Amino acid sequence: MTGTTGGAGTTGVAGVAKRFTEYAPALESRSIVTIRSEYGLWIAGEERDAEAGAAFDSVDPATGQHLTRIAEASQADVDAAVAAARSAYENVWRDMAPANRARYLFRIARLIQERAREFAVLESIDGGKPIRESRDVDVPLAAAHFFYYAGWADKLPWAFTGGVIPRPLGVAAQIIPWNFPLMMAAWKLAPALACGNTVVLKPAETTSLTALLLTEVLTEAELPPGVVNIVTGGASTGAALAGHRGIDKVAFTGSTEVGRSIRRATATTGARLTLELGGKSAQIVFEDAPMDQAIEGVVRGIWFNQGHVCCAGSRLLLQESIAEEFSERLQRRVEGLKVGDPLDKNTDIGAINSAEQLEKIEELCEVALSEGARMYRSSATLPAQGWYCAPTIFSGVDTSHRITNEEVFGPVLAQMTFRTPAEAVAKANATPYGLAAGVWTDNGAKILWMSQQLRAGVVWANSYNQFDPASPFGGMRESGFGREGGRSGLDSYVTLEDAS
Repeated sequence: MTGTTGGAGTTGVAGVAKRFTEYAPALESRSIVTIRSEYGLWIAGEERDAEAGAAFDSVDPATGQHLTRIAEASQADVDAAVAAARSAYENVWRDMAPANRARYLFRIARLIQERAREFAVLESIDGGKPIRESRDVDVPLAAAHFFYYAGWADKLPWAFTGGVIPRPLGVAAQIIPWNFPLMMAAWKLAPALACGNTVVLKPAETTSLTALLLTEVLTEAELPPGVVNIVTGGASTGAALAGHRGIDKVAFTGSTEVGRSIRRATATTGARLTLELGGKSAQIVFEDAPMDQAIEGVVRGIWFNQGHVCCAGSRLLLQESIAEEFSERLQRRVEGLKVGDPLDKNTDIGAINSAEQLEKIEELCEVALSEGARMYRSSATLPAQGWYCAPTIFSGVDTSHRITNEEVFGPVLAQMTFRTPAEAVAKANATPYGLAAGVWTDNGAKILWMSQQLRAGVVWANSYNQFDPASPFGGMRESGFGREGGRSGLDSYVTLEDAS
């Protein structure tokens, strides 16, 4: 690439410091997980082959090597899964005492905790994310969502005011992305089950393994057959599920493009819909912000999970008076980030999920350079095998550049400046998305004013990427609609009947 500025490298004072701060590898053992040579679908409490015998390969993004073969569900398989979910809904789950439903959710949560290390290792192998994140974020949050909604299961009559009675919708189709496979499964399953619905879940094609491992937990928890069904596959499987006339609710997390097609499909079936889609979120740093804290927040905001985060803080807006100092200090901090084996406990940035995703990231970087942007890229040494991208920052951009408008979904940050709060708001809102934003300042009144002006579903103050099962999450505009998490997460899984 041309028009780039390199990192600190390995020469001079910065290089010496870098060598002395490097750690020896501290690899998590792969032996705790057993990856079978092939996996089937999970329908009505049993594993079965796809009716047509179709299957696809799952690949380790850290090495590019084959992991396993996974069954690919056809329309007939989706029909069977929906029928199993309908039967379980009408005969078992809908009329079960809410306290008993809660007990199942508590069991699932505890079993996830008991097998936490196994889930974390498998998540990192399958998806490429650093083991520290799988271990410390994804798996604990997955268990926490089941615990949280277990607590709501027998309290639904008090969750809604106005003399109404909440009733379950029926069968929910849940289609989850590849960036947080286990966490997204829990995020969607827990409220649906707590409200009395049954589910057909479709994990992403490149990261199906933790959802399939979850079936062992559901079996051990003695969840009634058919309450949760899992169909694996690609776009055709997802389309068959989203457009199925036996589905009462569709919940989708993924790209805006696919979200549009799902919305068209549900328009013909009448299924209720929630969408959590893409983002191009801004982190806004004012001159009175605590700089060290803000730098760490920016790092977490964009380079957490390799930037594979829908709400990643992929645009950085710096007040002009601090822009030069902040940018220099941020680049020094980035030089300390280790890119490498996801199972190494010292790794900060793991593997890109797929070769296709890496190609998209690099293509958008090339476009940014062709449009006149200046690129800084970390001098981190990348592994010889697998799919990796060093942390990258573009400056000299404005709101017309593609790098500031399109979701990269990778470890790439676009940096701009502003003078006044009003200008910061205008630049932050100059995007078709509206998922999240971060504001960094010591002024509480400024935080409140900014949160009212920013067109985003979530605004973090002096923090970023803070998730909790009790907090609602969701966006607006091309980032989707509906909320998941918190009491608000119950809304889309019930219908309210007048009790008078």
